Amino acid sequence: MSKQQDEQNEFKPYVPASKNPPEFTWVAMVVGGVMAIVFGAANAYLGLVVGMTVSASIPAAVISMAVLRIIMKRTSILENNIVQTITSTGESLAAGIIFTLPALFIWELQPSLITIAIIALAGGILGVVLMIPLRRALIVKEHGTLPYPEGTACAEVLEAGEEGGKGATLVLGGLGIGAIFKMLTDAVKAFPSSIEWEIYKFKNAAIGMDTMPAMLGVGYIIGPKIAGTMFAGGVLGWIGIIPLISFIGDVASTPIYPGEIPISEMGFHDIWDNYLRYIGAGAVAFGGIMGLIKALPTIFSSFMGSIRGFSSAGDTTDLRTDRDIPITLIVILTIVFIGILMFYPTIDIGLLGALLLFVFGFFFVTVSSRIVGVVGSSSNPVSGMTIGALIFISLVLSAVGHTGDKGAVMAIIIGSVVCVAAAIAGDTSQDLKTGYIVGGTPKWQQIAQLYGVFIASIVIGGILVLLNNAYGFGSEELPAPQAVLMSMIVDGIMNGDLPWNLIFIGAAASAAVELFGIGSLPFAVGLYLPIHTTAPIMLGGLINGIVKRRSKSNEEYEEKNERGILLASGYIAGEALMGVFVALAVTAGVGFPDGTIFGPFVSLVAIMAVAWFLLHIANKHPSKLK
Repeated sequence: MSKQQDEQNEFKPYVPASKNPPEFTWVAMVVGGVMAIVFGAANAYLGLVVGMTVSASIPAAVISMAVLRIIMKRTSILENNIVQTITSTGESLAAGIIFTLPALFIWELQPSLITIAIIALAGGILGVVLMIPLRRALIVKEHGTLPYPEGTACAEVLEAGEEGGKGATLVLGGLGIGAIFKMLTDAVKAFPSSIEWEIYKFKNAAIGMDTMPAMLGVGYIIGPKIAGTMFAGGVLGWIGIIPLISFIGDVASTPIYPGEIPISEMGFHDIWDNYLRYIGAGAVAFGGIMGLIKALPTIFSSFMGSIRGFSSAGDTTDLRTDRDIPITLIVILTIVFIGILMFYPTIDIGLLGALLLFVFGFFFVTVSSRIVGVVGSSSNPVSGMTIGALIFISLVLSAVGHTGDKGAVMAIIIGSVVCVAAAIAGDTSQDLKTGYIVGGTPKWQQIAQLYGVFIASIVIGGILVLLNNAYGFGSEELPAPQAVLMSMIVDGIMNGDLPWNLIFIGAAASAAVELFGIGSLPFAVGLYLPIHTTAPIMLGGLINGIVKRRSKSNEEYEEKNERGILLASGYIAGEALMGVFVALAVTAGVGFPDGTIFGPFVSLVAIMAVAWFLLHIANKHPSKLK
């Protein structure tokens, strides 16, 4: 018996290797494919609005159990696992794409759907296939030392499948509330989707709130500490820096770069657009790099541990629960897609670009695969990795003569593939952990990952085009903070036209927060985003804090929090999907009313009602649910 078989025998999965229940079925492919599109679209919209994404694995597992067990009367836990695997792949690929590729739209290059699909496919496939040789080292051999928190939690949800109906009701209920709310604000225009007030006798100081259930959901999921840190950035920006710029600029009769009109003629939105966004971008860049630096010890140990794992990549076994995709297919897929990126006309990264892509892709895939086992996917510093990679890639390309627009586009394409690969590798690791615990077949999960990448890659380009046509990336409605930051960094290095003073001011603000011992990236994102966006996030975080305070034990809080997360996930998915549908309608030429029927007071009452419902559902005592 091989060493791998011994290790497998020590751990007993939920479904033994000797059994072979339905797993990668046509039903799983259809349900998983639909859910990959749904959650991928939701995560794309969310990331473009707020600059962060959330994991879809647990909501996907709950909904898949409701569909397969309750509606279709299918009872295979492994089939459920395949559905959530496909779904989570779709949302992870969307997260990697929206952090980078919208930069091309911001530069008014309008990449084709085929170009976007190829870039997404290349990054997704590299993320899956480069992680596969690491499975035995990271998932099997280190089962007791690398917890992979999301993967383990998802396995627990799948094993408690008899409760899937209740959880699915919360997700679907939240989805309906989020969708109806978005329809009332953006399509029917019953009441405004954003409310604001200028502070009396404090020129250009303002507070406001986007009446968006999705932002409530985000705040609840991330919790009061991170939500409060984000809101602190918004408070500094909108009640501190914007009034300061207005106060000093009142005496200027000529425009101050990068503004095009005198500051004395600007309102707070103009000052945010022309000055505070650059300060926020500098803060986000510093926060991302600091996150990467702080993670360097873990990154280094993760990389070295992963490299050692390649030594067992070629091992074979007869156990169903230890079968991987053949290594020859891994090599072929890697070569094919790097070759396509080198020679496809609208991409054409060349030999140097392919070399940079492989080096950074290989490094960050191996790092991401292991680091999520320690800190989880939500804390995986993908944006920091991408920022660091983009800076180095841009410097190398400019040093060899690839400057200007051509060099900038090449850098963004390479960075996009690396970002997607890192995001998908982390997701693949979590899903394989789930499969290992429940007794899934790795080969079928890996095929499911590739299938999910394919499905999501086909639709993500259309989603980007729709949202850009309807709202515009970098606009107040769709700020796309991560993509704007990436475009600023690359364009600044290639063309040298960034307002560096503002960038450095933002970096100094992030540095001050770091010196207080607080993680600066959430603060920096809050400084970059309008306070209107961070205010509902803060409200969602407060609801989570109230639920925790009213819980008598950690066990009670965990049970309450799980319900809150499911409902909050529904809020996010429902609003995001309706946002995509509204964008589709706008693109198709459907006209919507210009003004709203009711005023800001109705908006405030409506969002507070949605917030109360989230608190009411999450804070119910477990015994009262029976």
